[in-house]
Amino acid sequence: MKVLPLLLLAAAAPAGAETIFVSDEGSSCVWAVDRGTKQAPQCITVGERPRGLGLSRDGKRLYVAVSNRDAIVVVDTASRKVVRTFKSGSDPETFALSPDESRIYIANEDANLLTVISTASGKVEREVEVGGEPEGTAVSPDGETIVQTSETSSMAHVINAATGKLRANLMVDSRPRFVTFTPDGKRFWVSSEVRGTVEVFDAATFARLGKIDFEAAKLTDGVIQPVGIRFTRDGKKAFVALGRAKLVAEVDPQTLRIRRTWPVGFRAWNLALSPDETRIYTADGLDGTMSIIDLKANKALPPTKLGGKPWGIEVVR
Repeated sequence: MKVLPLLLLAAAAPAGAETIFVSDEGSSCVWAVDRGTKQAPQCITVGERPRGLGLSRDGKRLYVAVSNRDAIVVVDTASRKVVRTFKSGSDPETFALSPDESRIYIANEDANLLTVISTASGKVEREVEVGGEPEGTAVSPDGETIVQTSETSSMAHVINAATGKLRANLMVDSRPRFVTFTPDGKRFWVSSEVRGTVEVFDAATFARLGKIDFEAAKLTDGVIQPVGIRFTRDGKKAFVALGRAKLVAEVDPQTLRIRRTWPVGFRAWNLALSPDETRIYTADGLDGTMSIIDLKANKALPPTKLGGKPWGIEVVR
């Protein structure tokens, strides 16, 4: 008799129940938004100007780059409490976790460095000099290669993860903001905020394989600023946040053709997919909102008001 009420409660749980975490660089908050409930967004205080976010593989820990604290803060996603803090070097903006989560690779924006930290000891293992204003950071699925973009030098630096040695400096379009590997690790994509493009590189040879030119596609009369990129797990779809264009675009990773777009908030820098990959969420930095796209219905849903300047975004169930 005691089991039935639990079953009923489970059946009544809202479809698509998940928590979206959004960093707010205009405050000390990471917002926790519980989808499917009427609860107001919760502010998790992490320190002034949180930006880049990353999740552990099991979704139990959220890593936060807190720029004005010079730290990577770790939040327990269940309790929503800070459980650990790593000294990151000066002004961390983005970072990448190694696949085994033993290291954090951190872009120190005002120091022109990539800092490598051991998650076991919390100590800095090495610092790698890179170009001006390092921004996007990515590590390959096999953990062997790091790519670090540098905004003012318009470069993507390819680095050996084991030794910290530079393997290549790749010239890319103006002001590269974000870099990510395809799920199979065979390619990496670099977004250019100023030029309005995403360039695609071979991860083995570093050859440029193609380019998605959002500016040339004339998706809007406004400024187009590609920043965040996400792939579905099977690698068959890619989604790109287009910044001040107030759009998210879907791209075919094979043909590099733009399939469709949706309206979102102003300065949508970063985006995340729901765990079932049926929704896209964006952090809208100049609207103070989180936009929601229903991929099945092919439409934008009413946004969630957060305030401040939303920057990074991650989703857990």
